[in-house]
Amino acid sequence: MHIPPHPVTQRPVYQNLFLALFPTLLLTLFLHIFILSMSNIVHIIDVESGNLRSLQNAIEFLGYEARIVKRADDPALATATRVFLPGVGNYGHFVQQVRARGFVAPLEAYIASGRPLMGICVGLQSLFTGSEESPGAGSEGLGYISYELSKFQTLDSSVDGGRKSVPHIGWNSIVLPAVSGSLLYGLNPSSKYYFVHSYAAVCSAEQQNELIAQGWELAVGRYGSEEFVAAVSRANVFATQFHPEKSGHAGLKVIKAFLDQTKHTPLSAQETVSSDIEVTSTGLTRRIIACLDVRTNDNGDLVVTKGDQYDVREKSEGGDVRNLGKPVELAEKYFKQGADEVTFLNITSFRNSPVRDAPMIEVLRLAAKTVFVPLTVGGGIKDVTDPDGTVVPARDVAGMYFAAGADKVSIGTDAVLFAEKYYANGEKGDGTSPMETISKPYGVQAVVISVDPKRFYVSDPKDVPYATIKTQFPGPSGEQYCYYKVTSQGGRKVHDLGAREFVVACEALGAGEILLNCIDKDGSNSGYDLELIDQVKGAVSIPVIASSGAGRPEHFEEVFRKTKTDAALGAGMFHRGEYEVSDVKKYLTEKKMCVRLDKIEF
Repeated sequence: MHIPPHPVTQRPVYQNLFLALFPTLLLTLFLHIFILSMSNIVHIIDVESGNLRSLQNAIEFLGYEARIVKRADDPALATATRVFLPGVGNYGHFVQQVRARGFVAPLEAYIASGRPLMGICVGLQSLFTGSEESPGAGSEGLGYISYELSKFQTLDSSVDGGRKSVPHIGWNSIVLPAVSGSLLYGLNPSSKYYFVHSYAAVCSAEQQNELIAQGWELAVGRYGSEEFVAAVSRANVFATQFHPEKSGHAGLKVIKAFLDQTKHTPLSAQETVSSDIEVTSTGLTRRIIACLDVRTNDNGDLVVTKGDQYDVREKSEGGDVRNLGKPVELAEKYFKQGADEVTFLNITSFRNSPVRDAPMIEVLRLAAKTVFVPLTVGGGIKDVTDPDGTVVPARDVAGMYFAAGADKVSIGTDAVLFAEKYYANGEKGDGTSPMETISKPYGVQAVVISVDPKRFYVSDPKDVPYATIKTQFPGPSGEQYCYYKVTSQGGRKVHDLGAREFVVACEALGAGEILLNCIDKDGSNSGYDLELIDQVKGAVSIPVIASSGAGRPEHFEEVFRKTKTDAALGAGMFHRGEYEVSDVKKYLTEKKMCVRLDKIEF
C-alpha cells in the first residue's frame, strides 16, 4: 500500500512578514510606552530656597509625576521635557545657590534646546539681570531680560492713608496687555492670584512696551500706583511672580496649561472683571484666613481646639480639652469653602520626640496635598534641643516645616525675648534671633510674628513708658487711656514691653507680617479690637492680620472698613459650624467688597 508523503504546510506570506517584523513592532511598542511615561514626568530644580512640596503636590494632583533635581550633573536634565525653576525668599541667596550648584550652564542649554521652562516667584526674578535686594558681584541673574528689580515703595499717595504694606502679600489681579482677547497659559484677568514679595520688576507703560517689542508677552500686576511684571513668556520660557501652586484652582489651571503646553486660549465674555465690586486702592482683595489651634487632648489625639481668653478646656466637670475636629480634615474643608490662607498654631509642646518627628510636620505634609493656598505654622519655631542633646537651630526647624509644605512660620515667645534683647542692645539685632536667621535665606515674607497683647488702663499717659491711646471704652475706674502689654506662654506671662514697641522691634529684626491677637477679645465673638489694630498698623510698614473676636460676618466688614488691616482671621465661628468661610465672603460681596471667589473646578 502506497502512502503519499505528508504535504509540507506552507505559511501564508502575511504570517512570515509578521514574524519578521515582530521584534521591531515590540521594540516600537516599548519605545512608545517609554516616551509616554517620560512625557508624564516633570522635573523641579531644588536649590533649597523654601517650600517646594506644594508645587510637587500640585503637579501630582494634576496627574503628572514630579521629580526633584538637586544636582546640576543629574542626567535627568538632558532628557527632561518640562522643568520648573521655583524660588522663594531672598533674591541673592537664590541666584547664588543656582550658581554655586552649577545650574547656570545646564539651564542655559535646556532653554536653548527649546524645551519648556517655568519659573516661579524668585525663579521669574532670576531671569532678569539683577535686583537692588542683592547688588554686587555673585548676585547677577541669568540675564534673559535686561532689567533690574526694585523694592515696592511704602509711601504711595494713591493708597488709602498714603502708605502700603511691604511685602506685597495677598491675592491680586493681572492684566494681559500683549495678548488681548486670549489667555496666556490660562492666566485670567477675572481670577485672583497669590503674591508674596517685596521686590519686583516695577515698570512704566513705556518700559512694558519695550519688553513687548523684544518679543516678551506680559501679564502686569498693580500694587498701589506701581505696575510690575506679574508673568512673562517668550518662546519656550514662561514665568510667574505669583505662586500658582498657592493660588487655588485658578493657579492649578495655570500649571496645567503649562504642563499641557496650551499657551493661548480664547478669552470668553465670562472671564472679565465685574464692575460693581470695589477695586481696592492697593489692588488686593480682602484676605480671609482660617486659623486652627492644634494640640493634644487628654487621650493623646491631635485635635483642633479653641480657647476662651486662651483657656482651651471645657467649663464642665472634668475640664477636657475642647475637641473641634481633626486638623487636616478641617484645613481641606476651609480651603474648599474659600479660605485665602490656613494657619496652624501648635499650642502643644512635644519635648519627648525629635523635632523632625513633630506631629505638626506630618499634619503639614498631608494638608499640603489637597490645600492649594498658603499654609502658616506656629509653635516651637526656635532653637530646639532634641532628647539626644542635639541642638536644632530655629532656621533648620523652619526649614523642616517649609519642606513639609509650610509657606510661612509664626514665631511667638522667642520673638518677645529677642525684642527685649533688641532694646537692651540699643535697638540693634545681634544676628541670632529666629527672625534674622530665618529671613536671611527664606525672605522676610516667610516670617510671621504672633503677638498676644493684653489691655491695661491708665489715667495719665505719663504714668507709663508705653505708647498709649485714648480709648472709646473707659476702664473700670473711668480711665480714659489704655495701653497694651505683650504676653507669652499662652498669655500666662506678662512682659514689660508694649505691643507697639514689640512690633517695631520685630520688623527691624526681619519679620514680614504681624498676626495680631488680643487676649481680651479671644473667644468673645464680640468683634476685633479696632483700637489695638489701628495702633499696631500705624507703627509698622509690614502687613498686619487682625485676629481674636470674630463671631459673625459683620465683624469682618467692620474691621476692613474701620481699620487698614491687611487681613482678618477667624477660628471658633468656623470650627463650631456657625458660619462657613464662604458665608463671610458672600456677605462681603453683598457689601460690594472685593474678595477672592475661586469657582474653577478640577
